[in-house]
Amino acid sequence: MRASNVSYLVKKGITSVWKNFVMSFASFSILLVSLFQISLTVLFMMNVNIVLGNVEDTNQVIVYIKDGVSASMVEHIGDVLHSNADLTDIEYISKEEAEADFIETYMGEYAELMDYLESNPMPEAYKVRVTDVEKIRPIVAAIETLEGIEKVRTSYEFADALVNIRNTFSVIIIAVMLTLVLVSIVIISNTIRTSVFARRSEITIMKYVGATNGFIKLPFFVEGMFVGILAGVAAWGLAWFIYDSVFSLFAGSFALWEMIGFFNLIPFDAVNWTVLAINCGAGALLGAVGTVISMGKYLKV
Repeated sequence: MRASNVSYLVKKGITSVWKNFVMSFASFSILLVSLFQISLTVLFMMNVNIVLGNVEDTNQVIVYIKDGVSASMVEHIGDVLHSNADLTDIEYISKEEAEADFIETYMGEYAELMDYLESNPMPEAYKVRVTDVEKIRPIVAAIETLEGIEKVRTSYEFADALVNIRNTFSVIIIAVMLTLVLVSIVIISNTIRTSVFARRSEITIMKYVGATNGFIKLPFFVEGMFVGILAGVAAWGLAWFIYDSVFSLFAGSFALWEMIGFFNLIPFDAVNWTVLAINCGAGALLGAVGTVISMGKYLKV
């Protein structure tokens, strides 16, 4: 096909959007809603993973050391903990620091009662975090086998609950994403089929005068792609407005939000061009392919 023909057909496809405004607007609206929902779902999933990661960071493991263990052994235990790639934020707590923290937290105005004790009863310890809570059980089991360890304290229930919540959210969000995609494809296909059906006479005439399938398809292909890109841009703008409105609720330094992990969330500015590119690409693909597939039977003249 000559370049002049391609240029003519591309222009014809774009102008057809305005000539068939009602059907084009119907396709645009369906694509807009679908891409908008998918965009917000993906952004929601990304932020849920961040929130769960923030909550996971609060899950600490306390490694208590036996009384009477030599300083070299305490240092060796620290070296072993630091060498484990699954552990982070490793902090040594001396007997004195542990006693001071206990008095401040639990004793209050009765702190002088500690003076009656012959010796400091608090053990040395290491406070660590596990980078992946799913590995917490084998990691704790390995630490307990080290020489000089009295016991390891952690909340398995909390870790298991986090893992279950994260897995449940992942399944739900993937199911919602697949449902949105499937529903969008069905609705878009039917809408485009209706648009093509309204112009079946035009397609039949073009076939009778000897136009090839490619010559007939290209304007519809361009039209569907153009509508899809417009819908992608509109969905991007709408997602930006809605997301920023909700994001502002969690952007302030509220202690309540931080307590439940709502911090370090993703601002839309950090992903806006990526969202725009994906929306326009997905819209163009759905619109163009959906148009061509829907008009297949009308080419059999």
